[in-house]
Amino acid sequence: MNTTWSRFNVTSIVLGFAFLYLPIVLLIVFSFNESKLVTVWGGFSTKWYVSLFHNQGLMDATWVTARVGVISATVATVLGTLAALTLTRYTRFRGRVLFSGMVFAPLVMPEVITGLSLLLLFVAVGLDRGFLTVTLAHITLTMCFVAVVVQSRLISFDRSLEEAAMDLGATPVKTFFQITLPVIMPAIVSGWMLAFTLSLDDLVIASFTSGPGATTLPMKIYSQVRLGVTPEINAACTILIAVVAVGVIIASIANKRREVQRQLDEQAAQRG
Repeated sequence: MNTTWSRFNVTSIVLGFAFLYLPIVLLIVFSFNESKLVTVWGGFSTKWYVSLFHNQGLMDATWVTARVGVISATVATVLGTLAALTLTRYTRFRGRVLFSGMVFAPLVMPEVITGLSLLLLFVAVGLDRGFLTVTLAHITLTMCFVAVVVQSRLISFDRSLEEAAMDLGATPVKTFFQITLPVIMPAIVSGWMLAFTLSLDDLVIASFTSGPGATTLPMKIYSQVRLGVTPEINAACTILIAVVAVGVIIASIANKRREVQRQLDEQAAQRG
């Protein structure tokens, strides 16, 4: 009976992973296809990567996406961290429920509603759609995710460290930058990476708020896919997958080293 269930579990896991990752593997494989037909293998070639870097439309969209992602993630990280500090440290103030609802509303709001609301707002204030509106929209979308990540770290933060620093003469500002900020920095970095990833991946909100000269890479890929998948699109997606994979590997190595260092510090403290 156990053997039967074990085989069933293994088969289920294999089929599940195949369903999730086999399309990605096929996309990567056909990005090296010699043939222009994405469903017919014509031999190994890297010419589509060369063609990709000569595609000015995709390159412009990539540059817009990178700038929007970096700027929106940075601003969202600052605002999300401040919001998390406010909600964690000031548990009672007038309008806290309203403030909390406004911060976390994009988490549960459908992206179509968020995009349409922002579009109506930009039209009402007379702000022309373009790079600025897309950036503001992504800040609105990603700030709440940063707030959730940072707030979860602040809840488990030992306030006695701050109290000890201020008892020794440190000002609240100095205590924050020398005690609090280094402790919550991993959460802040995680929040930034999450915000950047969400900005990089967004299609719906960018479609509502973008304008001439502010076409993001997901919008560009979607518009071209509607006319048919090309090997250049496969090459662009493969590069994105490689960048994400490298980022995940670097983050895993950093976390592993930090964990090992923490264990060594605990062992040294016990010996001391």
